Amino acid sequence: MLLETPVTLGVQLQPQHTPYPAIREAVARAEGMGVDILFNWDHFFPLSGDPDGMHFESWTELAAWAEQTERVQFGALVNCNSYRNPDLQADMARTIDHISAKGGETGRFIFGTGSGWFERDYTEYGYEFGTAGSRLDDLAAGLSRIEARWEVLNPAPTRRIPVLIGGAGEKKTLRIVARHADYWHSFVGPDDLPRKISIIEDWAARDGGDASRLVVSNEIARRSDEEVDALYDSGVRLFTLALRGPDFDWASVERWLRWRDERNAAGA
Repeated sequence: MLLETPVTLGVQLQPQHTPYPAIREAVARAEGMGVDILFNWDHFFPLSGDPDGMHFESWTELAAWAEQTERVQFGALVNCNSYRNPDLQADMARTIDHISAKGGETGRFIFGTGSGWFERDYTEYGYEFGTAGSRLDDLAAGLSRIEARWEVLNPAPTRRIPVLIGGAGEKKTLRIVARHADYWHSFVGPDDLPRKISIIEDWAARDGGDASRLVVSNEIARRSDEEVDALYDSGVRLFTLALRGPDFDWASVERWLRWRDERNAAGA
């Protein structure tokens, strides 16, 4: 049984092809509109458009968002485990968590992570690309180190930092999700989601995980209303919407915020 939670909307502001002042303005606008979570991504080069176009680094942005914002949760969709020592990642996450805590409240940082896949990031920045399997093994080992480091840092994180894991591989990724994740993010369609969720629950039962705390997340850009409704019926409760600047599509954000509110009102 998955965690039953209100519908939330996450907006991913892609850190590409957009001057930072426009990203800063977009962060403020999204928070003011009532978006629940803001995301960027953890790459070093654009993923679409001009491959050598303007691009900014993920964690530096997230620290700035922590200071800039007051209410919205935020994180990477997703961080790449390969680029930084796991204990360093834990320390960075804890620090951003504290920066984001305002007025005596707890922090708002979500630790979204994955095993990495964009080979250019690795080759041009001097990281070993390895294989999909070796990168997933590194992620599993890294998450255990991150969680252990959070237990001994001084000061400790302001809250139990939620972990979001992206990916849908059944033998390794979903096993890592079952063991470590509070959120599972994928692009899996509604027809296959129930089967994937059952695999997560099976891994949790075998490894002693707790799938009952899991919130299922999925991307809705370029999906029809019928597909998004079907994702909801399949258990998705965090819906993410990727936006590319500099001309961010705020009309789509308004539309999906209305849908979120209607869904939550109907389920109240």
